[in-house]
Amino acid sequence: MQKTASSSTLGPDGLNIAQSFFKPIHNTSPPPTTTRNTKISVVGVGNVGMAIAQTILTQSLADEIALVDVNGDKLRGEMLDLQHAAAFLPRTKISASVDFSSTVGSDLVIVTAGARQIVGESRLNLLQRNVALFSKVVPPLAAASPECILLVVSNPVDVLTYVAWKLSGFPSNRVIGSGTNLDSSRFRFLIADHLDLNAQDVQAYIVGEHGDSSVALWSSISVGGVPILSFLERQQIAYEKQTLEKIHKEVVEGAYEVIKLKGYTSWAIGYSAASLARAILRDQRSIHPVSVLAKGFYGIDGGEPFLSLPAQLGRSGVLGVTNVHLTEDEENQLRESAKTILELQTQLGI
Repeated sequence: MQKTASSSTLGPDGLNIAQSFFKPIHNTSPPPTTTRNTKISVVGVGNVGMAIAQTILTQSLADEIALVDVNGDKLRGEMLDLQHAAAFLPRTKISASVDFSSTVGSDLVIVTAGARQIVGESRLNLLQRNVALFSKVVPPLAAASPECILLVVSNPVDVLTYVAWKLSGFPSNRVIGSGTNLDSSRFRFLIADHLDLNAQDVQAYIVGEHGDSSVALWSSISVGGVPILSFLERQQIAYEKQTLEKIHKEVVEGAYEVIKLKGYTSWAIGYSAASLARAILRDQRSIHPVSVLAKGFYGIDGGEPFLSLPAQLGRSGVLGVTNVHLTEDEENQLRESAKTILELQTQLGI
């Protein structure tokens, strides 16, 4: 793909004017031979991919962003549109190509490519259409950046994270799905809205499948460090299980409602993916409910299901799974969620 002209070649006949524009200082040392630039590649420049790229740019999470898509015209248009905002953004190199070789040297590769979810369609119904696509996308990405971390956002995210893990040959800690990170954000928002407080003061997780069989961990919800359910019981404040189930249902149906109203989701997943990128690349070691290899956790022993668990993220990817206390009912629901995902994974033959 043809690159846009840079300011250094705006002189006559494309002469480099940078050397004339700046006067060198005396007694300088040569530039260091090593750099610590951070590179993020975003594969797929649809609504989700561009929301992620735009959020990463505004939050200054990378020194370089490489955009990849099969649609060359749209790809170039998106690149130019972002480049034209350079005066309003932190300095970041933005490139675009239909060739996976442009992703070489990436620290983090975010895969958003996939068929768009249509109104009324389950995330799981997208599976077969996207597995074939991943078989063409993941191997060249892994070859171009063998030390990178793969972050899968495409739906159905849990099964496709498993597919990406198998196709990449990477260790499981370096293949992560966005999972229920966004579901948990919706969950925290609804609880905060119900209690009329800031969502950042709510600690709450949705785990399991990013979809209909997700599990709300009511027993571990806290507000300002105060466990909600035990507080209500101590204060003898009555609450109905139906109310809790209604909030969880709103979480599950949140994406479907947005898709029905505007045709797609974008901004929330953009911020969600950017939060994961920040945790990984800046080695923040923060806890996020993301899709990971769940075998061996919470009694999940059969197969190799990928589903969301509260995981600590850092520069090497998944550092560990948080030992959150689950009630017996929550553990049973989580194992059922794992079975739902495993039924699909076993049909793929990967």
